[in-house]
Amino acid sequence: MANSHSPSATPGKRRDLLELAMAYGLILLVIWTPRPWQRFLWVLAAAFVVAITWSSSDSRNDMGLRATNLLRSLWVAAAAMGAAAIAMVVAARLHTLNMPSSPLRFVETYIGYAIWSFGQQFLLQAVFLSRLLRLAPKPLSAAVLAALVFSAAHLPNPILAPVTLLFGFAACLVFLRYRNLYSLALAHAILGITIATTIPGPVLHNMRVGLSYLAYRQPRHAPAPLRGSSPQP
Repeated sequence: MANSHSPSATPGKRRDLLELAMAYGLILLVIWTPRPWQRFLWVLAAAFVVAITWSSSDSRNDMGLRATNLLRSLWVAAAAMGAAAIAMVVAARLHTLNMPSSPLRFVETYIGYAIWSFGQQFLLQAVFLSRLLRLAPKPLSAAVLAALVFSAAHLPNPILAPVTLLFGFAACLVFLRYRNLYSLALAHAILGITIATTIPGPVLHNMRVGLSYLAYRQPRHAPAPLRGSSPQP
């Protein structure tokens, strides 16, 4: 007979599993539901994430919302900046670089995405990884599972899905070492903007995922750069 007091049956783990399933289910519904229902589901998903975060036993430090180790972990953003520089040089030579016309226009175009980058990292580390660390047998297993969840949310985009799998796994490992969310969010923003400006919109489907990726139709004129206002992960 199974022991009702075994670690796998504890109320805390059941709650973590339920919260993970519900949060991820709502995120997938947002990604795969057409408008106008998508907007309602986005609000519902955001409210649910806020609720489980507010009621969680995880502290701000556990979630990486701290200044500690920020400077030590900024090498991640520096590495992202280096990769971005290389990608832009290559894209310029291939004539695929699509940069806004001025610094102000650049900020206006990508400020929304920069904010959403923080939101995605919060979901990956503070919501999914933090709970998987309590459910998985080892931290490495939790990092792998979190990366798979993160990548699957970017399907069926054939570019973003593998990129987010690799970045998600690396970000989880870095987070386990430094426990700082801000440097990872900055690196995420840099890499995301780099992808948007170096890969043509018709190839990338303008960074779309889920149903909107399938519904994408190439415009007659050159597509606008990434706005970052979409609720997609």
